[in-house]
Amino acid sequence: MAYWLLKSEPYKYSWDQLVKDKRTVWDGVRNYAARLNLKAMKKGDLAFFYHSNEGTAIVGIVKIVKEAYQDPTTDDERWVAVDVAPVKALKKPVTLAQIKAEKKLQDMDLVRLGRLSTQKVKPEEWELILKMAGED
Repeated sequence: MAYWLLKSEPYKYSWDQLVKDKRTVWDGVRNYAARLNLKAMKKGDLAFFYHSNEGTAIVGIVKIVKEAYQDPTTDDERWVAVDVAPVKALKKPVTLAQIKAEKKLQDMDLVRLGRLSTQKVKPEEWELILKMAGED
């Protein structure tokens, strides 16, 4: 299993909306590095759901429920989407400030590649963030 981080601006699509919808298409990605990450996601992989711009925090965990396919928002075959479903809200959101303050997370893509909308998360980063969130 691999771990990821998916960013969404809450005013466009929030964690609460995903929970209400129960499943969504993760589409509209137009960055080549982010596209490679979408293509690498496998059914069953987990991802952090990150509120960007407003709140700037990891707020939940999602599961990849459908692997990469043609992005329905474009006819351009280069772009893909995946489907995700909520797993759980974190007990305590983990803010970008907390992540940046943690020495063990200085190499995390979220810190180094802040604008990238889909990112890899290393297993040790995943575990540390869960601990920071008060998850067992």
